[in-house]
Amino acid sequence: MKPRDIAEYLFLALSWGLSFLVLLKVVAGFGWVGAVTFRALVASATLLLAARLCGRRLSFQGLWRPLCVVGATTVAGQLIGLCYATPRIGTAMAAIFVTAIPLFSMLIGRFWGLERISLSGLAGLLLGFSGMLLLVGFPAVPVTDEFLLGCAASVFGAVCAAFGSNYASLRLRTAGSWEVTSGAFLVGGLLTLPLLFWVPPPAPPSALDYLYLVLSGSVMSALNYVIYFGLVTRIGATRTISVEFVVTVVAVLAGAGLLHERLSLVQIGGAAIILCGCALVLNLLPLRAKAQA
Repeated sequence: MKPRDIAEYLFLALSWGLSFLVLLKVVAGFGWVGAVTFRALVASATLLLAARLCGRRLSFQGLWRPLCVVGATTVAGQLIGLCYATPRIGTAMAAIFVTAIPLFSMLIGRFWGLERISLSGLAGLLLGFSGMLLLVGFPAVPVTDEFLLGCAASVFGAVCAAFGSNYASLRLRTAGSWEVTSGAFLVGGLLTLPLLFWVPPPAPPSALDYLYLVLSGSVMSALNYVIYFGLVTRIGATRTISVEFVVTVVAVLAGAGLLHERLSLVQIGGAAIILCGCALVLNLLPLRAKAQA
């Protein structure tokens, strides 16, 4: 990779890894529904405003139907899972569950006939799901209804993200990254907006809460996704999505160092198994090359 690619890769890892800490602040200020809705709308508005200021013309003709699906899954579904789960299971576990997205993505892609599952991919799937069982089955905190709901929400968010990614690659392959990102976030924000009637913000947000919200929506959503899609174009989707591994490491270290979160030894082993499984699914381990040699 070129120096620019390395710099952007590391920026994504640090930004998304620390975003779990910012997410906790946004959820505390706006509630988990408000965190989803306002973050998505701020992200969309940021991109639309930036495009206008840069003179970049965005065309959404023929895109709104698939954007509704991507917005409902990759944006609304995934953010609902994250925002609901993170305060209940901690940033470290929430980040580890995010790494399961490639596992679900391969299953969905295989079911739709978009890709085949190789032997290494099948081994990765089995490893990944066994790691998730260890992660949930041997927690470092008491197993309560809230904890189990948080784990279920994390899995729900990962499945939504995987579904939306496959759908986007199938239906939005020729669309621009700015159109896909801004349109999907707009749809996701509008879809979750009515939920504020049932889950309003717990109290009037402070100025610092709004600062965290803008940081979450403008930088950690809008800017990061533009950088992400740029890396996909230059270095490929597989190498780019591997950034989730580094994101998990950053989030776990941040949760342990700044929030004093604890993970059991069995959970740490489960996390390592999930990472190895995802590496096999993404074909990042040079097993085939070694076998041929």
